[in-house]
Amino acid sequence: MARETAGAPEALRNRVREHLVGTGPHAVTPEALARSGSSALERVLARAGDRSVALDLLSADALVTLALLAQAQTSPERLGDFAATVLRAVSPRA
Repeated sequence: MARETAGAPEALRNRVREHLVGTGPHAVTPEALARSGSSALERVLARAGDRSVALDLLSADALVTLALLAQAQTSPERLGDFAATVLRAVSPRA
């Protein structure tokens, strides 16, 4: 993950790592990244819709993107199904 986030601002890299707390470096799987992205988005939606949530929103986007990238790299034949699962997980509940 360090290589994929090397060009990102330090604050964003740090917040992404915060959302991955409890996930060991060898346990950063596409699923773990997607769960962390969903959790970050839930955090955004639970707070005021002002600029204070910007870093968490960017982190959620980065984590979902990293999850899809990791899935494409490890099991590209499952990317479509994985993406659909991730989309359902991050979609607002009605």
